Amino acid sequence: MIENSDLERTSEQEESEESFAQLFEESCSRKGGWLEPGQKLDVRVLKVSAEWVFIDCGQKGEGVIDRKEFLDQEGNCTVKEGDSISAYFLSSRQGEMRFTTRLGGGAAGNAQLEAAWQSGVPVEGQVEQEIKGGYQIRLGSSTRAFCPFSQIALRRSDDHQSLVGSRLTFRITEYGEKGRNIVVSRRVLLEEEQQRMREEAWASISEGMTLDGTVSSLRDFGAFVDIGGLEGLVPLSEIGWSRVKDAAELLSVGQKVQVVVKSLDQERNRISLSIKETLVDPWDQVAEQHPEGSFQSGTVARLTPFGAFVTLPCGLDGLIHISKLGGGKRISHPREVLSEGQAVEVKVEGIDRESRRIALALAGAARAEEEEATTLEEYRSSGGSSAGMGTLADAMRARSERRGKKR
Repeated sequence: MIENSDLERTSEQEESEESFAQLFEESCSRKGGWLEPGQKLDVRVLKVSAEWVFIDCGQKGEGVIDRKEFLDQEGNCTVKEGDSISAYFLSSRQGEMRFTTRLGGGAAGNAQLEAAWQSGVPVEGQVEQEIKGGYQIRLGSSTRAFCPFSQIALRRSDDHQSLVGSRLTFRITEYGEKGRNIVVSRRVLLEEEQQRMREEAWASISEGMTLDGTVSSLRDFGAFVDIGGLEGLVPLSEIGWSRVKDAAELLSVGQKVQVVVKSLDQERNRISLSIKETLVDPWDQVAEQHPEGSFQSGTVARLTPFGAFVTLPCGLDGLIHISKLGGGKRISHPREVLSEGQAVEVKVEGIDRESRRIALALAGAARAEEEEATTLEEYRSSGGSSAGMGTLADAMRARSERRGKKR
């Protein structure tokens, strides 16, 4: 038979366990949860002693870093109370949380290489020389490591000598024979940083934003632009207001550009961008630059069964309908009169901004029509066939003769 006192003790114990679990959960939530070995934190220096640097790591209690990691060549400590630094969590023993900065050498670095391998903490090393299959890396004052060519960068380069002498950051991927066989990788750190930048970039962009970017590659269908950790595609139709056949006509790899985010698809990791929308819309000024009735120079951009498209100086294309290409004769295709790339003079016959269409005519035919219309008007205003004017044919012949003399 269970006594009341036993029931009370059991109840109190359950309440105590629930209370402890709740407090523990709240503490983890408040302090950011458990730290994982190798986790990077931004911390603040609380105190610098003869052996240790004490830091505020956002957890219950203080973290410590070996003071030797902050000594310069003259033995002076390079950090002081209140400084903000980045550190990596190593381990926790008896309530003491051990941290490190990027391991870089000296006795402290060599003693912690195995711990860095186990916890994934980055190490600093110097690329000493190119050897078969990769590079020899010096960690600390004397420890040697090997980095394969494929693990030195995100993309493989044929210029292997360019990195010799550089001091870079690596992660130890293999640690054997008590440190006599060490393999390192820089690529894994670059990939992690790239992934972090992607996540931050996805969280910070939205459709309609205007961003600065760098052209990373050119393709037949457009250009890829790096917008800070993410790559988006600018299709050919969004590179400029004029018709673009080849992205290399206007862009080059490494070029700085402004882009507008057109659409986002994070699941498929696709971003559609536009350079065109950052540029002045030529349709806003076309009526001023190329007014109706004006004659303009242009280039035949493409031929279609219904006419020829001509690119005007403003970059916009206008259409010469096939009915205006034959000089009064019926033709079956514009190629009978024009060819792509041909320089022509045209007359702007009409501008429809709402439909974004420009109607053109060949300048020669347009001028001939204008002269015929003027002659007919002169003939009509003179009263038709009279002694002074003669017939319409005479008037046209006389105008043609006058034009010949001017030439």
